[in-house]
Amino acid sequence: MVTPRQRELVQSSFALVARIGDDAAVIFYDKLFKLDPSLRSMFEPDMSQQRTKLLQMLTAVVQGLDRLEQLVPVVQDLGRRHAGYGVTDRHYATVGAALLWTLKAGLGNAFTKEIGEAWISVYVLLASTMQQAAREAGAESVGF
Repeated sequence: MVTPRQRELVQSSFALVARIGDDAAVIFYDKLFKLDPSLRSMFEPDMSQQRTKLLQMLTAVVQGLDRLEQLVPVVQDLGRRHAGYGVTDRHYATVGAALLWTLKAGLGNAFTKEIGEAWISVYVLLASTMQQAAREAGAESVGF
């Protein structure tokens, strides 16, 4: 569960990172592909639209932390779609590491242990929700 303090830390720190928007997305994908080069083939050669999608989704998620009951179905749908793209459970750890790397780079000295822990809590909530929805969709497709 995400505490009110963690929600506040994620929202305020993301506001700072969002100021460098596309640069943050470039940092994220550069790190992601360094951590797992096989992921590059899941994306179009021109990453500009993908970077925009990433920023839009992160913005929606961070703002949606105030309304989890509305956010959860959106995140579940995202998990089902990502499963269709070939995303597996192991990819979530890589994405989480790239996200934290990006936040550290974007926030610099403003990135504290408490902010890092808040982002980890939010990411674990989102990733586990996406993974569960993907598993359920997979079970439904085979008739369970």
